[in-house]
Amino acid sequence: MARPRKWRRVCRLPDRKEFGPISNKDKRHVLVMSVDEYETIRLIDHEDLTQVECALQMNVARTTVQKIYDQARAKIATALVEGSTIVIDGGDYQLCTGNNQFCHTSSCHRVKEKIRGIKI
Repeated sequence: MARPRKWRRVCRLPDRKEFGPISNKDKRHVLVMSVDEYETIRLIDHEDLTQVECALQMNVARTTVQKIYDQARAKIATALVEGSTIVIDGGDYQLCTGNNQFCHTSSCHRVKEKIRGIKI
């Protein structure tokens, strides 16, 4: 029997779900990046967390984060080199409530919104 997949905690959904060249109207060159892949890029590259900190934030193993991160970077590289569009959608994730044990106020977007009084 296969082991059930573990839900990855995501603290921020992207503001935009589609990225790519302005002139690309060809829908055959679309890469789908999962929301959890987006979250690893956000946490590691944008928020400057380590893979260990990212793993704690997302509630998965560091090796899982490394695998997800490698897949996300490969998609970004392919999109840049081949001029493809990236669409962020799907994945095994649950949206953070901001009350989790490993949520850090510096990287958890949900906690930042609560602090500023924005309704989430």
